[in-house]
Amino acid sequence: MIVPAAMDYKSTLNLPQTAFPMKAELAQREPLMVERWREGRVYDAMLAARKLAPPFVLHDGPPYANGHIHFGHILNKVLKDIVIKSRAMAGAYTPFLPGWDCHGLPIELAVEKGLGGRHRDHDVIAVRKACRAYAEQYIHIQREEFRRLGCLAAWETPYCTMDFRYQAEIARRFAAVVERGAVYSGRRPIYWCPSCQTALAEAEVEYATHTSPSIYVKFPLTDIDDLRARWGIGDPPVFVVIWTTTPWTIPANLGVALHPDLSYSAVAVDREVWIVAEGRCEAMFRDIGRTDYRVLGPVRSADLERRHARHPLVDRPSLVMLGTMVTLDAGSGCVHVAPGHGEEDFALGMTYGLEAFAPIDDRGAFTPDVGLPWLVGMNTGTANPRILEALRAEDRLIHAGKVEHQYPHCWRCKQPILFRVTEQWFVSMESTGLRRAALAAIDAVTWIPAWGRARIHGMMENRPDWCISRQRSWGVPLIAVRCGACGARSTTADFVRRVADRIATAGADCWYTEPLSALLPPEYRCPHCHESGAFTKEYDILDVWFDSGSSFAAVIRQMLGMQGPADLYLEGSDQHRGWFHTSLLVGLETEGVAPYRSVLTHGFVVDGEGKKYSKSAKNYLPPDQVLSRYGAEILRLWVAAEDYSGKSSRDWPMPIGRSGIPGGFSWGTSTIFLPPVIACPMRRSSRLTGGFLPRAIDSWSAVAAPTTDTSFTMSTTR
Repeated sequence: MIVPAAMDYKSTLNLPQTAFPMKAELAQREPLMVERWREGRVYDAMLAARKLAPPFVLHDGPPYANGHIHFGHILNKVLKDIVIKSRAMAGAYTPFLPGWDCHGLPIELAVEKGLGGRHRDHDVIAVRKACRAYAEQYIHIQREEFRRLGCLAAWETPYCTMDFRYQAEIARRFAAVVERGAVYSGRRPIYWCPSCQTALAEAEVEYATHTSPSIYVKFPLTDIDDLRARWGIGDPPVFVVIWTTTPWTIPANLGVALHPDLSYSAVAVDREVWIVAEGRCEAMFRDIGRTDYRVLGPVRSADLERRHARHPLVDRPSLVMLGTMVTLDAGSGCVHVAPGHGEEDFALGMTYGLEAFAPIDDRGAFTPDVGLPWLVGMNTGTANPRILEALRAEDRLIHAGKVEHQYPHCWRCKQPILFRVTEQWFVSMESTGLRRAALAAIDAVTWIPAWGRARIHGMMENRPDWCISRQRSWGVPLIAVRCGACGARSTTADFVRRVADRIATAGADCWYTEPLSALLPPEYRCPHCHESGAFTKEYDILDVWFDSGSSFAAVIRQMLGMQGPADLYLEGSDQHRGWFHTSLLVGLETEGVAPYRSVLTHGFVVDGEGKKYSKSAKNYLPPDQVLSRYGAEILRLWVAAEDYSGKSSRDWPMPIGRSGIPGGFSWGTSTIFLPPVIACPMRRSSRLTGGFLPRAIDSWSAVAAPTTDTSFTMSTTR
């Protein structure tokens, strides 16, 4: 039998011939694409194609020049890249200058750790030089990591807050605020980190769960003989009962506050009478575990106003005041007031003429002013149990327990912070109408999502004056002097502008290296005593949020040469109290307008269970490992498919390797890693004038940028 030869069916098929690789091999091919885009100046070509078109300016909020990028950076930069490319496709001119925030505490602490010792023992110029080198190192690292994501931007000419021209613009914006009359020097309670030994802005404070003492203390009333008959209580000692979670503030107590509109009760306990709020009486006695009490009758808070109690530990009076900050949420309805350790305490104390008494130093240790020798040199945390012992010994401690609550912590060192009255520089929210202007401007801005408006409005409505001075070395100096004749601190707009001109050419180090005589105008006079004699430099630096808040001027005005507000600011939702907030204040105070038309916020990146990423928890794959194994397109696809508007954004279930696609997606080869073919996912029904970003990837659009490279094409497989 003859067996027929095997048929070569392959030769009978009419298959397309292509050199296009069958495997994506993103981790290997993407770096080659990025390098070609850099060599071919694709970003410049995109701008050149639209140079006569209407501009669309997305102003990049500067990430901090410290460490490698994380998933939050990736989410943010890819969203911005999508906006820039989609706007370019729609025909807009889209300059995008990336930036870096270079000054501030994290870099200074990292440098000091290498230098050893305390920061005040180091030569300030040596510290600043090392900080600059540190920032430069991480700018280079992060720039390459952002490029690796396929993001187009002016990477060769970014803005950096430590550039001389940028530093000079910060100083000029400060001069403009000074000229408006909004800047003043004064003693006020501010957030203070005893670990970092510096003042903190509201945006540098994080709230975390903390366990604190919960104590009830009785203050004996002394000048109430005329009230005893009215209350029908006879001769027993009368105490007003306070509750506090900060026993270390008791030594600084100068008063007790009652609410002017609440009802109070006289309560018989043992052979004493306690004054507590009627609405807290039952709950308070339940807290302290006592039932053996008897309500004697009502007490009007107005009858006790300006009466005196005795301090439980120090031989001095404690003034009874009326204040609306008293609530019935917890405690006794009677509030211990230490004007040197709280914003509300300070304001109430000012109303009643009390001193802002704060007997602790920069390290959070008690000074001799405390009036209790056994406390001197002890820090506030260590002092709590000692103060409880002293109160118990004086028979003034009613009850001591524990409470778990949200307590302010330093954003950098993560340690608990405190309120402390110190001499600082402030921008007034009231003297020039800044608060009123800010609230009006917020209503004129488009907030995406819409809840952003309510969030920043509430923050602006209730914020205190802006503390803009910091007791550190790495930053733009707060240009001011102290008078040798009267000791007052002062500055003027002309003085600051004179120094700003010098900073533009020599950098901010000139404040530390050049004599004051070369920087101070010859005609300068102390505005307080009018002397023109010896002045000394002040060595505080400006709040770094003033640095980044001035970016619209340094970048949009100076580098881009454009007027008017940016079309869009796009950052995480934490920037309602950070960059969005301070940019608005600087813009309004120096130009009278908001620096942005629209503000878009996205959520935070957490793991699949909604938990914060943590190296110790090992609940995430570091970005560099994702890039080396899967390529940047996987990360970009995750960002494009994410509902950015949520208050938190989850990354893929771990491990990513199960599907190779984040979140279990099994789509084909759709890609947004496409320039020189510039692609952006958009909803079919979306309008570029409406939402800026997609909720999901429903369709793809692309337009070729001017380039000779045509080796990449779009696949719309889904």
